[in-house]
Amino acid sequence: MAFINRQIAKSISLHLANYPILALTGPRQSGKTTLLKKILPEYRYVSLEDIDLRSFAEEDPIGFLKKYDKHVIFDEIQRVPHMFSYLQTVVDESQQMGQFVLSGSQNFHLLTHITQSLAGRVAIYKLLPFDIPELEESGLLLQDWKSLIIKGFYPAIYDRDMDHSVYFSNYIQTYVNRDVSELTKVQDLKRFNNFFGLCAARTGQLVNLSNLANECGISQPTAKSWLSILESSYIIFLLQPYYENFNKRLVKSPKLYFYDTGLVSYLLGFRSVEDLDNQSLIGNLFENLIIADMFKRNHHQYQLRDYWFWRDSNGHEIDLLSKRSGGFDIYEIKSTQTVLPRLTKGMDFFDSISNGQVKSKTLIYGGNENQERSKFTIRAWPG
Repeated sequence: MAFINRQIAKSISLHLANYPILALTGPRQSGKTTLLKKILPEYRYVSLEDIDLRSFAEEDPIGFLKKYDKHVIFDEIQRVPHMFSYLQTVVDESQQMGQFVLSGSQNFHLLTHITQSLAGRVAIYKLLPFDIPELEESGLLLQDWKSLIIKGFYPAIYDRDMDHSVYFSNYIQTYVNRDVSELTKVQDLKRFNNFFGLCAARTGQLVNLSNLANECGISQPTAKSWLSILESSYIIFLLQPYYENFNKRLVKSPKLYFYDTGLVSYLLGFRSVEDLDNQSLIGNLFENLIIADMFKRNHHQYQLRDYWFWRDSNGHEIDLLSKRSGGFDIYEIKSTQTVLPRLTKGMDFFDSISNGQVKSKTLIYGGNENQERSKFTIRAWPG
């Protein structure tokens, strides 16, 4: 299959002239290496997964950086932590822009080292599984959102025409055996897998650490640590609540989502569209599909937007909210294919208490027709 254009490529190419170092992070198998080799063919590629190269970098970092002195992609560089300090010295002396590109799959370790040694010298990008516009541009977007939820967005499924169930089975085993063991000393992988599945069952819901811990038979600190591992590995993300009061008691717990609906569907035991029929979680999965896609577009297009949800103690809720200088853009997300007046009540309520700060109201639904109405926009799910 031909290379699928990634939206983030334009921004990476643009900022090569502005920073001495660029860093690309994201989950395993999101296409980082493929992308970098494609858009930077003049750069040498050095994988520090290679034992010989890693030994060279560990034992003789000065000699290593004399050989690989400029226009180099260092993949999985977090495996050689002390390299970051040497890179700082090299780029400060050379003052060259676009000298090195770093990539890695462990967000926690990579960003920790960047913060400690390379602050101000690096532009950071996140490459996630495909977003909907990328698939649509390549002619690969499924027209049925339920099928898309099941199949997911990981590049290998499309590049290699793989069975999604086989892919996710292997992905989970690889992830658990490798990343979890490297990020923390999990004594009971079976229990961690159970925790992983419990998170899937709570997609689109408020995080309740006490409930998660009790159901899994672990302590709350352990549950918090494991949730952080999933987040650091780009498996899940937490959508934070918007705190401005508007004279109401507000929910202050974040909501949990997965970056990939195919992965969460696999964890829930859904292998086909038929498995989604009459499922109580179908609304949550559709919401996850849309919100994850907006997060992916935000990173891939370098929009630099912040998103929240809003909910008060009386059950009034906004599924997604973004704030700009002129006010709020608010979104309601529903899997239904029929637009009914009650679907916009939450947005109308928020509009009424926000002192005129709402600038746009959008209903994203599971149908296929876009409409511009007097008070809000109706947007079909592909966006």
